Amino acid sequence: MSESSEQNQSNESREERRFEPPDDLAADANVTAEAYDRAAGDRLGFWAEQAERLSWGKRWDTVLDWDDAPFAKWFVGGTLNAAYNCLDRHVEEGRGDRVALHWVGEPADDRRTLTYAELTDEVCKAANALTALGVEAGDPVAIYLPMVPEAVISMLACARIGAVHTVVFGGFSADAIVTRVTELDARVVITADGQYRRGDPSGLKPAVDKAMESCPNVRTVLVVKRTGQDVEWDDDRDQWWHDAVDGQSTEHEPQQFDSEHPLYVMYTSGSTGKPKGILHTTGGYLTQVAWTHWAVFDLKPETDVFWCTADIGWVTGHSYIVYGPLANGATQVMYEGTPDTPDKDRWWRIVEEFGVTLFYTAPTAIRACMKWGDSIPQRCDLSSLRILGSVGEPINPEAYIWYREHIGGNKAPIVDTWWQTETGAMMISPLPGVTAGKPGSAMNPLPGISGQVLDDEGKEVPDGSSGLLVLTEPWPAMLRGLWGDEERFRETYWSRFEGKYFAGDGAKKDDDGDWWLLGRVDDVMNVSGHRMSTTEIESALVSNAKVAEAAVVGASDEATGQAIVAFVILREEAGDGGEEIVQELRDHVANQIGKIARPRQIMVVPELPKTRSGKIMRRLLRDVAENREMGDATTLTDSSVMDQIKGGMSDGRSDDD
Repeated sequence: MSESSEQNQSNESREERRFEPPDDLAADANVTAEAYDRAAGDRLGFWAEQAERLSWGKRWDTVLDWDDAPFAKWFVGGTLNAAYNCLDRHVEEGRGDRVALHWVGEPADDRRTLTYAELTDEVCKAANALTALGVEAGDPVAIYLPMVPEAVISMLACARIGAVHTVVFGGFSADAIVTRVTELDARVVITADGQYRRGDPSGLKPAVDKAMESCPNVRTVLVVKRTGQDVEWDDDRDQWWHDAVDGQSTEHEPQQFDSEHPLYVMYTSGSTGKPKGILHTTGGYLTQVAWTHWAVFDLKPETDVFWCTADIGWVTGHSYIVYGPLANGATQVMYEGTPDTPDKDRWWRIVEEFGVTLFYTAPTAIRACMKWGDSIPQRCDLSSLRILGSVGEPINPEAYIWYREHIGGNKAPIVDTWWQTETGAMMISPLPGVTAGKPGSAMNPLPGISGQVLDDEGKEVPDGSSGLLVLTEPWPAMLRGLWGDEERFRETYWSRFEGKYFAGDGAKKDDDGDWWLLGRVDDVMNVSGHRMSTTEIESALVSNAKVAEAAVVGASDEATGQAIVAFVILREEAGDGGEEIVQELRDHVANQIGKIARPRQIMVVPELPKTRSGKIMRRLLRDVAENREMGDATTLTDSSVMDQIKGGMSDGRSDDD
């Protein structure tokens, strides 16, 4: 049985179960059911209303320009500054003493609290430092930092001066840094000596140093001192953050930028293997991330404490740690480490310590906590939690129920959100004061969002059927293109259905018309909420001199949602392949791309299943990887290949990650 079929059966057994919003929440919700009707009646007027929640230097002339579709322009003619909206305006309105960040490092005694006034000062100093380094509006800056306040400060400092930031996840390798720095032609890189992970310091600057060998145009590397590790130093290029930033003035006048001024570029895996540089601009993006954070989490800035557990290196961290919450004047927790360091109750002790009320995490993390046992969260007082969120992949009903019962105390509604790096902000989600949630369902598109579930012919499927998720109208936070590749943007997102954005995900509408997300329908895997390209991992495997050919598939995994399973043909001189080579190849992929891409299992095979035209039939490999009955193999050149692969599938597995 396929993963989707199993999910459907599980969904169907749960669809009759609903959780009504608590009476007190429904009575005082930020958004009511009327918002759906208002947005349906005047979609552009609805988004203009949400844009008014921001501070604009100059109000827009036109809400949406869609004449050059699929290239949208939102709030045309308007000007604003993202950092001012996230910082200064709160201080000017008398909220400077409100806590912006409760930062918690992985070492138990690491704590740092920044008010909005203090965070504004730090961002101003960093903006002055970047300006002193020659960074101007429109210039790209690469950020490769752990989950420390300087990551937020760096992003907002770039936004303040109009520089375009690209954040590289701290678990990625030097090659990933090279790709991003060279494609954007960034001249400044911000990093740290290291970070803490599972109780030990690990290096970050060494990866940057290695990357710089291939990035001769980089003139400055700013280094945050985090762990105190010894690092190599280039006096002509490297500067300590504290030397460059701490002595700067806290006075900095934010410049107003056009609503469509580039804010950041985020690279995400693509089905062709080459990462895609997703471009987000300022006005529309900030409008939607601020509104969705306020609406979906029913944020009360005066009393709530928000915690999103994502890393800032991913889009969830951009939208729902930095820009959305800070634009709303929220108080939030930011945590550097893993949920099980030093103990498996680390997250729940942080919730108790800071009185977290709104909590946003991934189903992968929820499933890990389930595996550790019900007794772990019972050690802590979680009664402050009033709304729980899920992000990154579809949440299975069992995890939903456990999350609600053991973390939310059977009272906190769960908002299961669907969105992408490309969409920039939440698109499908329950509204906690409005929606009667169903375990495992993201429910319906949010007010102002237009979507459909289509069959392969482009016809909308009836209730009770599955299909392809598409967005039918432009939305404010939508990507504005792929950096330097207009044709790929059109082909990747807008070619499947004319005039409609194809998200790459499947969805089912149940008998009530509510939506259930089914995950990716292409060759991009969703591993612990991180999108990984099969082609990119195959390329990394084949770059090893011992590998002749490779095929990679995603297999369902209880802990990570999907796990990476690789099938490789070794070169003759490499021998037959044993545990030593398998481990070497797993490590090789980790070094090439990052630890998140390390295959769970590598199977050394004599041949790969190919059609007569030479195409690898990955669906048959997925059948093997998921230990299910093999589908039709009649188009294979040699069907006996599958018998050999199935016979050796117990080899090459590792569970050490």
